[in-house]
Amino acid sequence: MEMRSRNEFAWRIWMVGDREALSLRSGGRLARVTFREPTDNHAADVRDLIALCPQLDRNSLYCELLLCTDFADTCVLAERAGEVVGWLATYRRPSEPSTLFIWQIAVHPELRNIGVGKGLIISALNRRSCESVTHVEATVTLSNRASKLLFAGVARDLRAPIRQAVRFDRDIHFKGQHESEYTIAIGPIVRSISTDLPSQYQNKEATMIDRSKPDHEEELAIFNNLESEVRSYARSYPVVFATARGAQLFARDGTAYLDFLMGCSSLNYGHNPPELKSALADYIASDGITHGLDLYNEAKGSFLRELDETILRPRQLDYVVQFPGPTGANAVEAALKLARKITGRSNIIAFTNGFHGLSLGALSCTGSRFHRAAAGQLLGPVTRLPYDGYFGSSVDTADYLDHLLSDPSSGVDAPAAVIVETVQGEGGLNVAGTEWLQKVAAIARRHGALLIVDDIQAGVGRTDAFFSFERSGLRPDIVTMAKSISGYGLPMAVVLIDRLLDVWQPGEHTGTFRGNCHAFVTARAALEHFWRTDSLAASVKEKANLLKSRLEQIARKYDPSRVSAKGRGMMRGIDLKSGEIASRVVGTAFQRGLIVEAAGPKDEVVKCLPPLVIGEDQLNQGLDILEDAIDSVIAKRTIAAV
Repeated sequence: MEMRSRNEFAWRIWMVGDREALSLRSGGRLARVTFREPTDNHAADVRDLIALCPQLDRNSLYCELLLCTDFADTCVLAERAGEVVGWLATYRRPSEPSTLFIWQIAVHPELRNIGVGKGLIISALNRRSCESVTHVEATVTLSNRASKLLFAGVARDLRAPIRQAVRFDRDIHFKGQHESEYTIAIGPIVRSISTDLPSQYQNKEATMIDRSKPDHEEELAIFNNLESEVRSYARSYPVVFATARGAQLFARDGTAYLDFLMGCSSLNYGHNPPELKSALADYIASDGITHGLDLYNEAKGSFLRELDETILRPRQLDYVVQFPGPTGANAVEAALKLARKITGRSNIIAFTNGFHGLSLGALSCTGSRFHRAAAGQLLGPVTRLPYDGYFGSSVDTADYLDHLLSDPSSGVDAPAAVIVETVQGEGGLNVAGTEWLQKVAAIARRHGALLIVDDIQAGVGRTDAFFSFERSGLRPDIVTMAKSISGYGLPMAVVLIDRLLDVWQPGEHTGTFRGNCHAFVTARAALEHFWRTDSLAASVKEKANLLKSRLEQIARKYDPSRVSAKGRGMMRGIDLKSGEIASRVVGTAFQRGLIVEAAGPKDEVVKCLPPLVIGEDQLNQGLDILEDAIDSVIAKRTIAAV
């Protein structure tokens, strides 16, 4: 297979004369759209088209005439059956001839959202007059979501970075009579092969050549043939990924995707954070120990010291640290075993929609019927009780828990522990209130049970503070952590145990891979770089507010009984009340360059887990794609119902 640079154009088209052709299905009919250079005869048609686009400022007919003549070599017209259906006005800046500035772009209302806008831009870049262009710029208002999505899609297709900054201020330049205009800058564009249209703009009636990608089925064949049917995420995002950086994943063909899944919160600092990568590379280059079992070694000692000085002591938490193995399920298994050993009891209190892992002990505390069924045996002993808000705000489920444990004839055995997530990630972003958590902690203490907080997904800053339970003032007896604790996506888990409860005998609970020294190195570097000050937590609060505001804004467009926003911190999403709709939204968002997943008992919640270090521009870009995907799916469903 021919490999290409991430920034290369990846498409070829058979040219039809001097026009590029696009075949589209619109309104149930196959319609042929051609892209061409305008002439003086098109000025009036262009002005009429712009009149159909109320968000655009209208120019004089004379202005359009000048664009169609003196600037014709950088302007593009789209026609269907002789009718002007698309218009792109651009020019190369005299001071920066390598920059193509897009002044105006218009698409007929009946042909929107099918690629005409992107085709106009790519067609302009194909012009001989634009051969030396390496950057594309435009200005947009923040309310113009369609244009922002268009340019994000163009940047993705061109494998080029995109930036946004204020160009013309509302008050300074427009006297408050016009929204601020933001520059969208795409580039540099590397033209190491011929500049051609993406495959969706190919002429379907002529011979086509596309050597940029291997055959899709062939590309996935190795996985389909040799990997178990148990694979799951890959089915929702069926491309082969090759590289990753920050908030983005890049497919083998160079296509960029914004990642709001982040290894299911295993990558809170983004993909390949440079500070952690550098620390790990230096450690490996110096022949540092890779696998240490539980031997004393420098990497583990440095992590423990940083954890104590940066996280535990400032919070007055007197925990010892157990390394149970590489996964969150390992941590939960150790926590349950220890609680039973300490109390001499076997029963565990867990909650509806909780998720604690899929090994047998952890699975017994997990609510999902689908996952529990795979065990093929009875699970327990666990008593499952309703989580906060399970029956609505009128029922205090903590009081219900207390009543059951206080009644010797309730049938609920005295528990060894109560295990709880402060935010249920896989359960559908259900958030436990502070008062409820405090009551549950007090109830556990009163009935002689330990409190285990599962902070595997909600911890390490995902809800702004390092621990998700800090806001509630809890002091759990045991805390389980994994996922982002290593900071780099390397396998690592820890169990934090109240010092007075550390009754393990030497070697009583072990795991071969409990000594992943590479993970210790990146975990220490993460604590040192991100948590010695409060700057990350403060930044997460700001971005969490933005995420909350945007998701609530999306939800307000629809009936609250059908669409609602939920979650906490940077662990939020949209509840669509339907697994089918959520699945379609996930698929549509992926097609448009965003990776999100569905969660909840019926997979009805679209979950957003962007990296904590994401910039506001990328956060907004991802949310624009999500909003567009939701609008598109719901609109199609509404039309189908009619």
